[in-house]
Amino acid sequence: MANNRQQLSKAEVQTTPLNKMPVPGEDEVGFTAEDAAEVFEQNGSANRIADHQGERE
Repeated sequence: MANNRQQLSKAEVQTTPLNKMPVPGEDEVGFTAEDAAEVFEQNGSANRIADHQGERE
């Protein structure tokens, strides 16, 4: 049986970027619980300021 060169070899298929297994943690954004708490506190402060400005008007 002759090898048909119109088809990729097993090695060529496995090294194609779309066929590689994902690396654990590679796509993580690094957003920690501390980051979330900080953003939450900042948004809470901004909301309180906006609420108080509405009371003054």
